[in-house]
Parts: sequence; C-alpha cells; structure tokens
Amino acid sequence: MIPIYRAPSPIQRDAPRRLALLGSTGSIGTQTLEIVKLFPERISVHALAAGSNWELLAEQALAFQPQVVCIAEEARYASLKDALATTSIRVVSGREGLCEIASAEEADVVVAAIVGAAGLRPTLAAVESGKMIALANKETLVVAGSLVERLAREYGSMLIPVDSEHSAIFQCLVGEDSDSVESVTLTASGGPFRQRSVETFDAITRAEALNHPNWSMGAKITIDSATMMNKGLEVIEARWLFGLTPEEINVIVHPQSIIHSFVTFSDGSAKAQLGVPDMKVPIQYALTFPDRWPAPHDRIDWNTLRSLNFEKPDFHRFPCLRLAFEALKQGGSAPAVLNAANEVAVALFLADQIGFTDIPRLIEEAMSSVPSSDGTDLDSLLAADESARQAVRTSVSELVT
Repeated sequence: MIPIYRAPSPIQRDAPRRLALLGSTGSIGTQTLEIVKLFPERISVHALAAGSNWELLAEQALAFQPQVVCIAEEARYASLKDALATTSIRVVSGREGLCEIASAEEADVVVAAIVGAAGLRPTLAAVESGKMIALANKETLVVAGSLVERLAREYGSMLIPVDSEHSAIFQCLVGEDSDSVESVTLTASGGPFRQRSVETFDAITRAEALNHPNWSMGAKITIDSATMMNKGLEVIEARWLFGLTPEEINVIVHPQSIIHSFVTFSDGSAKAQLGVPDMKVPIQYALTFPDRWPAPHDRIDWNTLRSLNFEKPDFHRFPCLRLAFEALKQGGSAPAVLNAANEVAVALFLADQIGFTDIPRLIEEAMSSVPSSDGTDLDSLLAADESARQAVRTSVSELVT
C-alpha cells in the first residue's frame, strides 16, 4: 500500500502559499494565523471558515482581508454579514459554504482544522479538488480513512499531518523507503490522570480533566487527551496516513512530551523527532513542506533537560485507548462508531450530564449495539455515525428516567 503522504505534491515550492483555513477560530486555526503573521510575504489568506464564533471570525477577516469567509452555523450569517458590510469580503454559510472554501481554485493549501466529524465533508471536497491539505482534523481519517485514501490517489491530493505525533512520524520518514519501516510509536503525555488512582476516576471533574499538564488545546481535544481517546484516534489516523497495519503501530507514555513520536526501521535503527510542546512547529512544517523556514519558536534547552521517561500505557486506566485499537482491528464502520460515540459522550461530560468514567462505558455500549458495515462509501459511514450518536443519547436518557 502506498501511504497518503507519498502522493505527489500539487504545490510549487517557491510560490507564495495561499491558504483556505477551515476552523480559523479554534486552537489550531488561531495558531495557524500566528504563523501567517511571521511570513506576510510568503503566506496569504484566501479564505477563513468557522463554526459559530462569528465575532472572532469577523476580527480575523478584518485583520487578514481574505476574499471570502464562511460561518458554518447559518443562524450567525446575518451577524457576520453586518460586521463585514463595509468590506469587499464575501460571506457564505453552512456546509455548502465550507465545501466551497475547501475546494476554491484560488487556494493552494487547505488547513483542515474543524474539530470532529463536522470536518469530514469539507476535507473530502478539498481532496477531490486535488489540494495540498494540512490535516488537523483526525476524525476525517478515523471515520473515512479508506475512502480518503482512494480519493487522494484518484485526484492527486496530498495530506500533510498537523498533529504533533503524526508530523513527527512524517518528518522521520522523509527521505526513507517506506518498505524499510518496521513500526511507528506514538508518544502520549498520559494527560492529567497518569498517576491518579483509578478508584477515584468516578470523582473526576470537568475542571480537572481540562487541566492538561503540557499542551494548550480546545476543550474536546483536552478531554480526549485525559481519556487517551486522542491517542486512540491518532492510532487509527496513522494507519491511513502511513499505510500501516494495526500491529505496526505502538503507543508509549512519555510524560515530558519532548519526543513527539519515532519510527523503527528494519535494520534495528530508530529515528525520533524532538521539540518543545508547541503546536506552531508542526503547523508551520505542514504549511511550508518540503521546506523549513526560519522561525522564532522555542528551542529545547539541552542544558536543563535532565531525563526522558517512558511507560507502557495502562488499558485498565485508559479503556478508550483499548477501544480504539479494537475498532481499528475490526475495521469497516467500527472507527466511525467509536468516534461518533466519543464526540457525544465528551459533549455530555463537558455539560456535566455524565461522569468521566461514563465516557468509555457509553462508547463500548455503542460499539456493541450499532451494526457494523464494510464502510466503503460515505453514506454507510454517516449512517453508522448517526446510529452511534443516537445510541449514546438513548443510553443517557434511559439513565436519567
């Protein structure tokens, strides 16, 4: 299998990069715009898109003057339109608007940073337009990896990972023969509950789960890190990005988050990518690939770095990671069910409607109750997604009543 990252690059490396940024108001989106500020003559913004935060989107539009902006939540369209009435910026909305921006001929690079399954259709639109895609929406490959791989081959699109772990693997593989790869290992910080007694997990609060020790991320991804579902989704994503089998993907807990991931080769050697925990570094690499542009990001202080520690992940402590491996091995629509059930469960936890340990329980129930399919077409995957969401909602409503 030829992994997605081996597809030919559709971009001219010396030309200015014109971005279409999907998810501009989120953590990845705002940091992407910080990168744009560093290179105003080499990167420009053609389009911006956000979910519901029209106020911040309007501020970004006034600052970066894109040709078009999109607000996914159509009820916010009028407010955004009014805020930009004195400009020539065109305003669109809804899923059609997102797909229009993702496939815009004027954009060289599409940054896919919409959180969750909502980013699937716009990312597919970018793939079908043969774009170079800086992929920060891992759910696209979790839900529809086989479909995305087929379309990327067909349309000559290239996916460059933005996640720090996948970017690390990608960087380690540049210049290497993919046939020489023996395995990849994704590192995980272990989140805020790496050493907390499992017996107390029922009492974990929303505030505690949102207090990540190393990374600053959005709420959903931070909760996924606390449950280690984030790492499980990354395992599934790695399978499609790099053409691997489940047995070739490992996870190891690395509390310092200095080694972002590593690759072991058939001759016994290993390559790792190291850096301080700063998402702007992998974001910039995805935007500037195959080049590295000088930037003032923080460097590792080797004089103060005293140790790098590693631990085997505990599936009893973090059952979400076990469930992700099970979904990957099952294949078909199982990863879509896993992802959808997790999205609903995390939203319910953030709304203080369920407990922390209810998250894996509800996911496992959905995986057991939702019929699986081969997942070869988008309609069947979206049907599995909706069935899983409904299964979680039903389980919770039955508990309440």
